[in-house]
Amino acid sequence: MVWGKGPGEPAQWVLDPLVGVGPVRFGMSPDQVKAALGGATPGVTQGADGRELWQRYSQEGVTAIYSPGPRLVAVAVDGMCGPQVRVGDVELIARVPSEVLADIQDLAHRQGAVVRVNWSGDPEIAAWGVSLGATQEWAHAHEGYLQRTDRVITDALLVSPELAEDPYGAEPVIQWRDIRNQEWNAGTWPVAPERDRPRWDWIALESVGPLRFGMSPQQVAAALDGEAPAARQGHFPWPVYRRSEQWYLNEDRFDQAGVTAHYWHREGAPTLGAVTVHGRTGPQIAFDGMDLIGRTVSTIDAALEQRAENDEIRLLIGCSGDLGPHGLNMFVRATRAGDAVISEARFCASDWEDHG
Repeated sequence: MVWGKGPGEPAQWVLDPLVGVGPVRFGMSPDQVKAALGGATPGVTQGADGRELWQRYSQEGVTAIYSPGPRLVAVAVDGMCGPQVRVGDVELIARVPSEVLADIQDLAHRQGAVVRVNWSGDPEIAAWGVSLGATQEWAHAHEGYLQRTDRVITDALLVSPELAEDPYGAEPVIQWRDIRNQEWNAGTWPVAPERDRPRWDWIALESVGPLRFGMSPQQVAAALDGEAPAARQGHFPWPVYRRSEQWYLNEDRFDQAGVTAHYWHREGAPTLGAVTVHGRTGPQIAFDGMDLIGRTVSTIDAALEQRAENDEIRLLIGCSGDLGPHGLNMFVRATRAGDAVISEARFCASDWEDHG
């Protein structure tokens, strides 16, 4: 998400597969990348052990990722504010994903390249060093601020030869974006019909359906009819904990129930602090007579904004631009459903600080 970026024509870059893109070439040092970008200054630099790992050039809409040296081995191009990148006669960035897929398959067929599906369900072509993705599209409203739309647009990770076979599974890309514990997608986004969704009650700051804040992971699983988590995510808070194998559970994803349980650690044990209800598969939950799950995001945003204009509620904006009623610690989020996004929601305990 790029706040305050005004509309305008993007720069036009050409991909030289496995060699470079636009003015930058794989193998460049950070200083050479900066010079190639016209002396641009990175807005964010992430480093470790005294060297750069990656640099985010916010105005240019690209992130440069470095291997030891340091030398450039990958470039991530932002769909909202990055340059347009062309390979052959196909434009890759800020387009409808299914349309890009069709164009890529045609070009790959003509060139004898193989198109496969990556972790996010998007096309990946090792022969070109291209792994596509998608990001939420934002548009400038009449009042001048950015507003979520109901669709996603393409972005891309472009890599050097040594990363081409597994772009997201290789260092140093993992340091920039670690997707190893993310839900993998086969390229389809089935959405449960409304008639197949159970309806859950929500008591703000206390509970969501059968899940009450403060439950242990075992109690959460039992409340969901004994369903085992499809995936678990956690962390080692400090290196000393890693050596002692003291792992902290962050969240459990329950695919059958269509929810993710988020935990915090108080008095040394994980307890439930927030619940995300999945947009594609989760139960239906209402706020003030308005169903929140599996709907077009713009519809819910407009309804919440209208209530705020009528002084019925006050609105908060979450860290990802999600809207939520003040005092309820609930935020309406967006999740991908093919070329579109639909609504899901995160419900939190009173003192849970949501960081996306």
